[in-house]
Amino acid sequence: MRALVTLTALAGMVAFAVVLAGLTLEASPASVPLTHSNLTPGRSIENYLNQPGFVDTVKQLGGNIILGVPFGILLPLLSLKARGLLRVALVTAATMLLVELVQGALVTGRAFDIDDVLLNTTGALLGYLLVGRRLGRIVRPRPRPHWWQRRLGDSSR
Repeated sequence: MRALVTLTALAGMVAFAVVLAGLTLEASPASVPLTHSNLTPGRSIENYLNQPGFVDTVKQLGGNIILGVPFGILLPLLSLKARGLLRVALVTAATMLLVELVQGALVTGRAFDIDDVLLNTTGALLGYLLVGRRLGRIVRPRPRPHWWQRRLGDSSR
């Protein structure tokens, strides 16, 4: 059963990678005059929140959050070592940082935006907290308890 879940999670991660590449690494020549890199955390988020187009704001901010959710669900299913809030955040941030760097450096009409990394990571953490943590514990239980859960005098390390 564990192998089936792992294979399914791996297939899900591959499918997610294909969708991610399609959404973020597709050239947009018409957007060249509109693209601006953002290295200041919160700047793009603030700009979207201050614009009058509510639907565009929800699409941009919500879309970036939703884009990160699969990481938070699938990472704990793929590996016991990828479980934990900090680990999910670090793996997601590193992956999305790489995507943003490639997007900003190599894709026409796209720019690097640190806020996209932050929003994607927030989505992964939400996915982990809402679903991924429980699923990870069910599919890949810890072989031994945490150090704080062991009884005093228990020498099974």
